[in-house]
Amino acid sequence: MGDDLPICGASFERVIFHPQHLFLVNRTSDYGQFFKRGAVQPNRQLARKVTAPLAIVAIAVAFAWPTLPSLEALTDYHPKIPLRVYTADGALIGEYGEERRAVVHIQDVPPVLKHAILAAEDDRFYQHSGVDFLGILRAAGANLATGGKRQGASTITMQVARNFFLTREKTISRKLYEILLAFKIEQNLTKDQILEVYINQIF
Repeated sequence: MGDDLPICGASFERVIFHPQHLFLVNRTSDYGQFFKRGAVQPNRQLARKVTAPLAIVAIAVAFAWPTLPSLEALTDYHPKIPLRVYTADGALIGEYGEERRAVVHIQDVPPVLKHAILAAEDDRFYQHSGVDFLGILRAAGANLATGGKRQGASTITMQVARNFFLTREKTISRKLYEILLAFKIEQNLTKDQILEVYINQIF
């Protein structure tokens, strides 16, 4: 028969392929037993289970992508600054406004502050493309282990998308738009531009 084939921790003498079935056989006499039991589901059924959700997601993306808002608020970012009143000789005598911001360019951010923000909010910011799938898996595992939602998986880019364009309602459609916007932002802005907006507007 030849050497055994190690599959999923078990050894099999033969692997028999069929258009709709896969049979793993320990001994020659086991072939009929495997065939009668129907131990392995048809590939078609498995394909349907996988492709149906993917098709739904693809259709949703196709309809949602053209409706995404323009990124002008990010590409031409101007934070809200207060109304400043000066004397005739240029001395500041008052500021009026709800927010008092001053733009800080990314090159002026101290490296220690930049590293602290990334460590706290998105340590794989410069590796992912807007959505950190490894971070999602890690957060899901941590939340399952602790029995509650203690870790989030939103990247800095996703936070920028949510803060500028979306509400904070917890719905599947809103999350889908947040993910799509994150991809669109990453396509149009550099990482440093995204981080600069985040530091000035959100942090």
